Amino acid sequence: MIGDILFQEDEQVIVSARDELGMTFPRFFEFRKTGALVLAIFLLAHVPTIAAAGPEAARTADAGEQIPGSDFSTYRLGAGDVITIRVFGEDDLSKERVRLTDAGTLSYSVLGEIKVQGLTVGDLQRIIADGLRGRYLVNPRVSVNIEEYRPFYINGMVERPGGYPYQPGLTIRKASLLAGGFKERASTSKIYIIREGDRAQRSQKADLSTNVGPGDIVTVEESFF
Repeated sequence: MIGDILFQEDEQVIVSARDELGMTFPRFFEFRKTGALVLAIFLLAHVPTIAAAGPEAARTADAGEQIPGSDFSTYRLGAGDVITIRVFGEDDLSKERVRLTDAGTLSYSVLGEIKVQGLTVGDLQRIIADGLRGRYLVNPRVSVNIEEYRPFYINGMVERPGGYPYQPGLTIRKASLLAGGFKERASTSKIYIIREGDRAQRSQKADLSTNVGPGDIVTVEESFF
C-alpha cells in the first residue's frame, strides 16, 4: 500500500490538491520521484472513475443495440388490439395501426395470416423477423408497438357504463373514473369481475384496488342502505 511506504525527507515530494470548490486539503501523497510510482498513483487515482463509468458505458452500449419501440412485456395480445409493425429500412413490409381480428389474427403481406392471440409483443417480433430472414432479408430488424389496447367493460352503478380501452396499471378505482365515476347509490363493497379467458365466466369478488385486464368485465352493484 502507498500509505505503508516510508521515504527519506530529502527524497520526498509533497503533492497538494484542491477540489472543485477550491478547498485546500492536507498533504495526502508522499512518493519517490520515479516514473513507476507516478504511474501507480495515477492508475490508483483513476481506477474508481473507470470502474464507475464501466457499467454505465456498457448499459449505454446495450441500449444502442435495442430496437426502438420494442416492448417485451408480459402483456398478451388479443382480438381488438391495434398494433403497428415496422421493419427498419423496408417500408413495404411495415404496417400501420392494424387491428387484430376477432380470431386474434393478422394478415401480413409476405407471411400470410399470423395467429397472434396470446403472444407477447416480443413473441410477434421474433415470428416476423424469423419469417423474413433468409427468404426476404438478411438481418431483419422488426419493431411491434401497441397503439391501442383492446377494451375492458364496466357496467352497473357507474355514470357511463360500457367498454373502454385498457390502460396498463388499470384498477377498478381508475376504471370507474373512466366511466364517469360511481353513481350515488353504488356499493363499493359489491363489485365483481369476470376475467377474460375464464371459460366458466365466474364472477369474482373485487374491490377498488383490484387490477383490471383487457377483456375483463366489471360489475358494480347497487347499495340498498
